[in-house]
Amino acid sequence: MVGITRPKPGEHVNANGVWDLLQNKGKMTVFSLCLLLCADLLDLAVGYLTVTIEPLPPVVVGETVTLKCNFKTDGRLREIVWYRVTDGGTIKQKIFTYDAMFNTNYSHMEDYRRREDLVYQSTVRLPEVRISDNGPYECHVGIYDRATREKVVLASGNVFLTVMSPPNNISVVAENTPAPFSRYQAQNFTLVCTAKGGKPAPSVYFKRDGELIEVISYTQSSSEQGGGSAGVRGARPLISRDLDDTKMQRSLSLLDPEGRVPRLYTESPQRVHTQGQQSYEPSPATEVIPETVVSREFPRWVHSTDPLYYFSHTNIPQSDGSVVVQARLTWTLNPQLDNDALFSCEVKHPALSMPMQTEITLAAPKGPKLFMSPTRAKVGDTVRITVQGFQNEVFPEPLFTWTRVGGRLLDGSAERDGKELILERVPAELNGSMYRCTAQNPLGSTDTHTRLIVFENPSMMKNTQNQNNGASRADMLGLTWMALVLTVTAELT
Repeated sequence: MVGITRPKPGEHVNANGVWDLLQNKGKMTVFSLCLLLCADLLDLAVGYLTVTIEPLPPVVVGETVTLKCNFKTDGRLREIVWYRVTDGGTIKQKIFTYDAMFNTNYSHMEDYRRREDLVYQSTVRLPEVRISDNGPYECHVGIYDRATREKVVLASGNVFLTVMSPPNNISVVAENTPAPFSRYQAQNFTLVCTAKGGKPAPSVYFKRDGELIEVISYTQSSSEQGGGSAGVRGARPLISRDLDDTKMQRSLSLLDPEGRVPRLYTESPQRVHTQGQQSYEPSPATEVIPETVVSREFPRWVHSTDPLYYFSHTNIPQSDGSVVVQARLTWTLNPQLDNDALFSCEVKHPALSMPMQTEITLAAPKGPKLFMSPTRAKVGDTVRITVQGFQNEVFPEPLFTWTRVGGRLLDGSAERDGKELILERVPAELNGSMYRCTAQNPLGSTDTHTRLIVFENPSMMKNTQNQNNGASRADMLGLTWMALVLTVTAELT
């Protein structure tokens, strides 16, 4: 605003105050007045243009997202262009354009099969977003220059779209299994929970029998991730959990008065004989094929304190933007207390309304079920003895070992690993032989026996008889020729 200053005594003042304005250097100069006038003229020629984009909350894969580009202008609209920014802002890829001159819009994303829909002139909708849609977006608005229609004035705004993906797979396995059962010393045991498909990385934790496990976190170097001891960090006392007296009493009841573990045959009571009673051993003709005898091995040591649980986790980024999380829970295994214990791995993620969960029950193998093929083995047949399951759900996966009672296997080896034992071209000498299958995991061991009954092979007997008959005929023919030669010789002499 231009004002007229108060005149000094005796000073003449012009009616319009122009001379006062020019002479008053403290208020405004001629040069600054020209700048103001030029700015007003430029504003009238170009107009104004402002662009703003509303921020977006995180969205979940599969949802529909609306990108709103708000702009204000007093000029004439030329176009609106949406860009997707990649590689840290170095590349801008057009995804949608609105041409105001022809009132048309078109997509630049042929690979997306026109996934973008223009709702309004300044709003774009992305249906069924994917993890690959995550990232920054820019809206560029252009208006015509008022001074000349050949120039376009541009303004832009940006927004970041965060796409979340819940985990699509969760599993629990035992590390370093199958592993044998240790009867004389304690051993460490590790559960590994793997959550795949999450973005961002989910949080993973363990529970035992429905209660959250208090853990000690530790770091694991790259050399230790393949197995081995881990460095403990920030050790702190755990919340003590009451011992399961029922399990402890049940475990102690298995010990004899001298503290040793007796050999139990609870799963085959018909094999237990009282003193003085004559045991009945069926003959090969009446014996059920195959015959199985089950025994259980229990640990010979008992822990009386709660273990310390150690926890670690690693995040493995994937090419699609998701993260694979592997969480490890390690403690000193106590088969008396840990047998039949229920462990669960739970996963929390902002895209989930409730945690994901998977459960496993630690259990020693009980009563392997063996199947023999063929059921009536004959001399010369190939016999397969296979483990087809157990009387219970076993975790972790057991280790199988086959041996022959009182001798070596058919191939001369002392034992063989695997779920199946193959005996090729069994001879008659193996009739009545007993084979032992030992199934064991870190929680316990069990032995199952089966007897091989080998029957005579009629086809082989027929071939043998034919060979014998042929040999006897040849011998008789030889004797006949010899007698004829002797007779001729006698007559000549």
